[in-house]
Amino acid sequence: MSPENVSPAARIDHALVRAARAHGRGAAGLAYLQEALALPAPEFLRALGASFALPTLDMAALRALRPAFELLPFNQALARECVAGRSDDGTLWLVFADPLDDHLTDWAEQFLREDYRSALALREDLLAWLHLLEGDLKAMDGVLDDTQGALGQEWVEEISLAAIGADDSPVVRLTHSTLYDAVSSGASDIHLENQPAGLLVKYRIDGVLTQVAQVPGREMAEQVISRVKVMAELDIAERRVPQDGRFKVRMRAREIDLRVSIMPGVFGEDAVLRILDRRQLADELQGITLERLGFSASLLAGIRRLSREPYGMFLVTGPTGSGKTTTLYAAISEINTGRDKIITIEDPVEYQLDGVLQIPVNEKKGLTFARGLRSILRHDPDKIMVGEIRDAETAQIAVQSALTGHLVFTTVHANNVFDVIGRFMHMGVDPYNFVAALNGIMAQRLVRVNCPHCAAPCSPAPDLLAHSGLDPDAVADWRFHAGAGCGHCRGSGYRGRKAIAEMMLLNDELRELIVARATIRAVKEAAGRAGVRPLRAAALDLVRNGETTLEEVNRVTFVG
Repeated sequence: MSPENVSPAARIDHALVRAARAHGRGAAGLAYLQEALALPAPEFLRALGASFALPTLDMAALRALRPAFELLPFNQALARECVAGRSDDGTLWLVFADPLDDHLTDWAEQFLREDYRSALALREDLLAWLHLLEGDLKAMDGVLDDTQGALGQEWVEEISLAAIGADDSPVVRLTHSTLYDAVSSGASDIHLENQPAGLLVKYRIDGVLTQVAQVPGREMAEQVISRVKVMAELDIAERRVPQDGRFKVRMRAREIDLRVSIMPGVFGEDAVLRILDRRQLADELQGITLERLGFSASLLAGIRRLSREPYGMFLVTGPTGSGKTTTLYAAISEINTGRDKIITIEDPVEYQLDGVLQIPVNEKKGLTFARGLRSILRHDPDKIMVGEIRDAETAQIAVQSALTGHLVFTTVHANNVFDVIGRFMHMGVDPYNFVAALNGIMAQRLVRVNCPHCAAPCSPAPDLLAHSGLDPDAVADWRFHAGAGCGHCRGSGYRGRKAIAEMMLLNDELRELIVARATIRAVKEAAGRAGVRPLRAAALDLVRNGETTLEEVNRVTFVG
């Protein structure tokens, strides 16, 4: 495996590389290069290898490699069109098709935690090999399916590119391809919305809805919704009341849970499918630390202080999808030394923590948060995580647990650290017990950050500054940046998210005010004196440093 010798005429000069990059990375740029060189595929691959000083692999050489999906997962390999594999001598190779992608090796290094060599292959060969490997993984899963069937476990539908292409039904093809694309795109939800002209398909990516397709025809729209209801084992004849269900699919050798909500509307039924990809979450949380979540140094110190208290309650609040559970997982992982009994009760258990007893809520069987929490206390725990406080009974038990020598991690839905106090008072928790149990509250949000591939300096419009409550003179030294939109960010200008938070550590003054049921203004003033920094200020710090935009900060936090 060494760079091939080709004629100087076939080499790719810098001007040609720049022109190819202008056409886009991936298939578009490679197609431009091959057309410009007027070379058949094998010679084109040799020209690429010679020009970029990289060895090249044909299909036979690819198939001789042993894929290393334990290092670079299959779904990531397919999404970025690259594969990690080992040769017979044990050498780890990163094989890819697009040498124009300058960021590929940087991206791959986060997975490949050992020395490796790079090599080129034709894009068609690489994708064909990936689909062959997908078939092998499916065959292995078939053995598991037989075993699961014998044990009476639930049926899981297989979704792959090959199966989608071979299906004769346009409704099934559309439904399955939507699921496949949504999971590949990292979407958290799929929205299927009935409109007078047909069906709108939207994905929620990084917390924001993006329309990805419009399917004409009311009949097709109804059939797609019916297909989803069949998969979720719902009543397809009932179209007048909401229905909830769930189903599983298997993609790329892993199971994905989907929770389905059907809602009747003016133009027909709408469906929302919540995607829970535990394998992807596990990949993301593997080795997760509080530092990687992006918190400031002062917030990190506060979280660690609250996580290491001998007893009491650490509350994290925020809307659905704001990263509360991930923060608690990271905090628990840091203190999980094996010397304490740690038990969690969650709905659902999103990620398995080594050495931690995790209990899934099962309301159909009568296992609620409150009932599970009572049972947990009889299991001699040191630290407890309650996935969410939803009702007065759970709130009362959690507070009593914190008062009786346990450290309780939990979440509750509220807008900020001050609204949490009102939530617990409304649920009938005694103020004195509440402040005696509570060590601190953190309110959290996730803010989309600028795409590193297309972000560039910009100047916000004066009306945007005014709407954001900012004085132009006060922000003269800020490094405003915004993404123009590219293939890496699906044209949104944003790629990935970062956590921001405000934290309130309780002191004697705050406890006295809460017990006395003081006004929110009085509590806020005392919190300010105690050093509480609002969410808005933390978000604006990201704008100041060029990490996100004012529009995004205004979307996530209140201006006032």
